Amino acid sequence: MPAPDDSGVAAAHREDMPMVRIFLVDDHEMLRDALAARLSLAPGVCVVGGAAAGDPQLLPRLAGLRPDVVTVEIGHCGSDPRVLLDRLAAEFPGLSVVALTDRRETALAVAAAKAGVLAWVPKDSTIDHLVDVLRGAGLGQASYPPAHLGEVLRALREDFRRARDRTGPLDMLSHREREVLASMVDGKRRSEIARELCVSANTVRTHTHKILTKLGVGSSLEAVRVAVSSGMRPATGPKT
Repeated sequence: MPAPDDSGVAAAHREDMPMVRIFLVDDHEMLRDALAARLSLAPGVCVVGGAAAGDPQLLPRLAGLRPDVVTVEIGHCGSDPRVLLDRLAAEFPGLSVVALTDRRETALAVAAAKAGVLAWVPKDSTIDHLVDVLRGAGLGQASYPPAHLGEVLRALREDFRRARDRTGPLDMLSHREREVLASMVDGKRRSEIARELCVSANTVRTHTHKILTKLGVGSSLEAVRVAVSSGMRPATGPKT
């Protein structure tokens, strides 16, 4: 097929390509700016903002900008990156998270996958590869390097097996969900739970919804009844 025809098809494809909105989380501002400038030249992606991992305005900015994909430098997220990753998952359930990182530990990639990170891209990757992953992440497509993928799949399969073999109604809850449920058993309101766990009321609402879904109940009162019947007891005495 003649080259001009191929170019015309490619151009038409780029015009029809849905735009993926990207937010960059990295402590190095110069790198964020340089990457945003480079990505602005690629079809199908648009950088809408960026921030450091510890920026107190990170979550409010994400809430305002509503990107499709957020890249995170795992190495800038403190000793336990799952803290930030769990908050992102709780606050923005539909957000696709991509680890764009210098870190190379397979164990960290496994922890990221368990925390919901959809893709892992080393920073020494080509820009074309990064763009492909970002576009795919916008469509919900996962991508991990072959060096990590086998262990990631084994770990997720083992988690599924353990979850499948559990029999107690509370066993499917995460540690944080059990904390929220325990506070519900204590009779605490959502605002109290949010304050004690240092999260937003919206995060508590998300956890509560997941608790109801996992327990197969339709209300918080029913969830408390299931918890109590399963052995969970109030940690505080009745309010006066």
